[in-house]
Amino acid sequence: MRNKIEKPEDRLIIAADYELGDSDKPTHAVLEKVLGLAEKLRDTGVYIKVNSILRAWGYDLINQLHDKGLRVMADLKLVDIPATMKIDGQFLARAKPELITVMANAGVEGMSAIAQVFPGAEILGVTVLTSFDEEECQQIFACSSRAGVVRFARMVQLAGCDGLVLSPKEVEVVKKRKEINLSLNTPGVRPLWTFVTGDDQKRTGTPEEIILSGGDRIIIGRPITQAADPCAATKKTLEEIQAALEKKGGVK
Repeated sequence: MRNKIEKPEDRLIIAADYELGDSDKPTHAVLEKVLGLAEKLRDTGVYIKVNSILRAWGYDLINQLHDKGLRVMADLKLVDIPATMKIDGQFLARAKPELITVMANAGVEGMSAIAQVFPGAEILGVTVLTSFDEEECQQIFACSSRAGVVRFARMVQLAGCDGLVLSPKEVEVVKKRKEINLSLNTPGVRPLWTFVTGDDQKRTGTPEEIILSGGDRIIIGRPITQAADPCAATKKTLEEIQAALEKKGGVK
């Protein structure tokens, strides 16, 4: 675990996932939204997660976000043969994101290739996507979501990576496995005060539930990015994390 996970802001990742609109230059429009969000979050100390726009705009975006005082999660979910994964890691090392996601199903050698060429980042293995329900997990992995996550967790650790991306529903089962020593990063976060129209997340949890069950970071998107005041929503989420830590007996 290369990055300290102590204060509430160390535990919050904001997912800047915006759809293309009807603009004449849709990529530029999304870029402006991401950079606008970053500006609003400048003084919060949180991470910002970029995915599709990072692929479309390029790794220079990471530098732009760093210039706004934010840490960056390059959520590229890399998956390929080890040789290509190594090249991906070499390119990313130049941009220096703090967090990088790889797909655990890339295998031990594929994930290890990233970890070896970019030791400065925290490499997170994505296990079972939070949009999958149990029926889909059985169809794809031939096992339950919990069994799949534990299986992938062992592979991620064997590869020399640093953490997992997993749903709130699997945090507790992984935490109980003493042989697994990885940071636990959870998308599908839904604070009690929010409602997401047409929500595609199926295995979700609240910030308090995740912290109390042993999660390290929460990844939250639409409840904050679609809020009238994203900065206020971020601060409200940080307060929830702080309260959960205090309830758990953590940071005061």
